[in-house]
Amino acid sequence: MDMRIAQFGRAWMEKVKRFFRRASLREQPRSARVGAWGEACAARYLRQQGYCIVGQNVRPTKHDELDILALKDETLVFVEVKTRKRDDFVRPVRAVDAGKRHALNRAAAAYVRRARQPNFFYRFDVIEVVGQPEAKEPPTIRHLENVFAFESRFYFSAGVR
Repeated sequence: MDMRIAQFGRAWMEKVKRFFRRASLREQPRSARVGAWGEACAARYLRQQGYCIVGQNVRPTKHDELDILALKDETLVFVEVKTRKRDDFVRPVRAVDAGKRHALNRAAAAYVRRARQPNFFYRFDVIEVVGQPEAKEPPTIRHLENVFAFESRFYFSAGVR
């Protein structure tokens, strides 16, 4: 009896391993690949402009994500990257609506609290990347600085450390 259970257990584990191997080999959706390409272009652009990249795809909470954290002088910059094929009709920055701004505020506040760095200056930037990874011409990159401010409910007191 124990031998059959052990064989069943081994067979089941092999099935699970094969499933996860197949799942990890699956290709990412195109939108995820294009988004990752846009973030890489934005990070390269920021480095060329003299920024120090502190982190990419930072998740200070399980629900929120910050695309790029960069440092320039004494300012910690939270960068949201918006990648689009074209901007004929609407600029990519228009996707940063009130809900997205609130989520970015919440994520940035959580990051600052966890990092215990309230004595920096902070700002929110948006980088628009217009192009495609397969295109021969380089993408158009627009860096919009200080697009919006911290919401007043997320202000930090000087005593927070």
